[in-house]
Amino acid sequence: MSKTRIEREKDVVDKMIRLYCIKKLGMQELNEEYKSLMEYSHRRLDGCKFGEKKPACKRCPIHCYKPDMREKIREIMRWAGPRMIIYDPIAAIRHILNK
Repeated sequence: MSKTRIEREKDVVDKMIRLYCIKKLGMQELNEEYKSLMEYSHRRLDGCKFGEKKPACKRCPIHCYKPDMREKIREIMRWAGPRMIIYDPIAAIRHILNK
């Protein structure tokens, strides 16, 4: 059974956070700050009013993240996004095509 768009979005966010923590910050595993950010992003995706028709977050007319969380996830996506093509090319291409 294929995953829903929301499930795929969660997977991509998780991969980006992990990539950022491991490759940029040199962590062996996620600390509480990044685990909380991951859980927060899952809650936001679960509550997205657009559901399966959700636009890319940066194009969304409703910014559902709190400002500090939004800035943190933006920083992670800016760094991890271009690198996803190396570490998970299928997820990266699927993410690009879904925009």
